[in-house]
Amino acid sequence: MKSISILGATGSVGVTTLDVAGRFPDKFGVVAMAAGRNIEALAGQVARFRPELVSVATPELARELRARLSGTRVEIMYGLEGAIAVATHPRSELVMSAMVGALGLHPTLAAIRAGKDIAFANKEVLVIAGELVTRAVRENQVRLLPVDSEHNAIFQCMERRPPSTVKRVVLTASGGPFLRTSADKFASITIEQALNHPTWRMGSKITIDSATLMNKGLEVIEARWLFSVGSDRIGVVIHPQSVIHSMIELIDGSVIAEMAVTDMAIPVAYALAYPERLPLDHLKPLSLPSCGSLSFEEPDPHRFPCLRLAYDALDAGGTMPACLNAANEEMVAAFLAGAASFPDIARNIETVMHRHSGGPARSLEDLLEVDAWARRETRALAGIQEAQHA
Repeated sequence: MKSISILGATGSVGVTTLDVAGRFPDKFGVVAMAAGRNIEALAGQVARFRPELVSVATPELARELRARLSGTRVEIMYGLEGAIAVATHPRSELVMSAMVGALGLHPTLAAIRAGKDIAFANKEVLVIAGELVTRAVRENQVRLLPVDSEHNAIFQCMERRPPSTVKRVVLTASGGPFLRTSADKFASITIEQALNHPTWRMGSKITIDSATLMNKGLEVIEARWLFSVGSDRIGVVIHPQSVIHSMIELIDGSVIAEMAVTDMAIPVAYALAYPERLPLDHLKPLSLPSCGSLSFEEPDPHRFPCLRLAYDALDAGGTMPACLNAANEEMVAAFLAGAASFPDIARNIETVMHRHSGGPARSLEDLLEVDAWARRETRALAGIQEAQHA
């Protein structure tokens, strides 16, 4: 039996991870879980999976959770210290890194340095600190197993192929809810419209990122570090049907694609059980006749500038991806709070990137300093800095 820890247990990937683990109790045991503020969901998860350790965001939530779980022997921690304790639990063999945004950086690095294999669903960690993280993976001889459906697809396509035979990787994108929306209507896009993804059901932050195509831009940066390919060897194609989850092109012109139904249980199960495969009999199988036609098109960088900004950040290197990520997180939060329009997201990110002088990412401290600076700049642009400190 493989013992696992989960960072982000109550999020969409965390819930799917627990569902897969629960279907194969002879293969997986959950020893530790970290969540944010959804203690009602976490209490139910603890009652079912009986982990030894759980962590929540604050001491107040920890006290509330302790009251809910009176009579159980689970250890309860909170904050960054608690998340790191979950990530480095001595009995854990595999850590599902599924926290949202930059919050997952410290716990994921701690898990790697503790010698844990990582099932990786927190793309922002590699966007911010790709060089540091991949160096730590090599030094500690652990595995980084992609969970995002696109990178998991590429991982499957590349398995056992010599890297020298791969010409480029191609990430597919659904195009989000505004693929056919005229650009002159973007200013009137509502939060509800942006959260109505046509294919996937995800958390609010990643859903907005999908609507702006920033999610695909972050995946481009993630792919650079996961597969050791430059930006010129990473393509993006719009594929609205979301049947092909990504592809690789080989040097002889062959294209290898991974196809499946749109359910995160597939990449989650592959990462958890790797190198085995699990029978996911509860999923409806992919029916090719039912798929009908599959279409592909180039993304429009003028209507969706966030994708271009991500490539720019990757090419600039150093601390620029950390700047991009921080600005994006703040602008998505501003949009969801009603403090910014949909076009403001890309507009303000680009402004903050232009203000950033750049520089090498010598240490985690350098990256965190840029992260904090970019957040301050972005909040000021969005006009919410004063409100937050009022």
